Amino acid sequence: MTEMKAGWRIEPVVGDAMLEQWRHVHNVIVPPAAMGLDDVRERGRRYRLENAYLGDVLVGCSTVRPPEGEEAVATVIARVLPEFRRRGFGAALYEKALGHARVLGARVIETCVLAVNEDGVRFAEARGFVEVERYVLDGETDLWVDLRLA
Repeated sequence: MTEMKAGWRIEPVVGDAMLEQWRHVHNVIVPPAAMGLDDVRERGRRYRLENAYLGDVLVGCSTVRPPEGEEAVATVIARVLPEFRRRGFGAALYEKALGHARVLGARVIETCVLAVNEDGVRFAEARGFVEVERYVLDGETDLWVDLRLA
């Protein structure tokens, strides 16, 4: 696992204040999929949501969608605010989320990145993910990339 920096922690999202923080990071990183607090609450009931902090400063968040289907495919997404990238936070978030997905029984790991987020695509590819699909959601114009861990 990536070495953790002093004062750095990752915590499960509990309560509205942490849900709002998770929502903030999500909406900064993927504005086309911006969510309201009720949407995040619903997501928090289905998925594992975590926030990452450096001291008391929010630096990122993650999502683990539990394994589904015969292949036991889980989705792992790590998001780091732009001003905190390239310092190991994303790797630590990803590794913790990946570990959680494996504990849940995932045999296949996928992730999803907004195509214009070139940092996110490079991050995924650097960890062994390969592109499996590009698509635009019905009624929208933004291009998404689904990647699978090779």
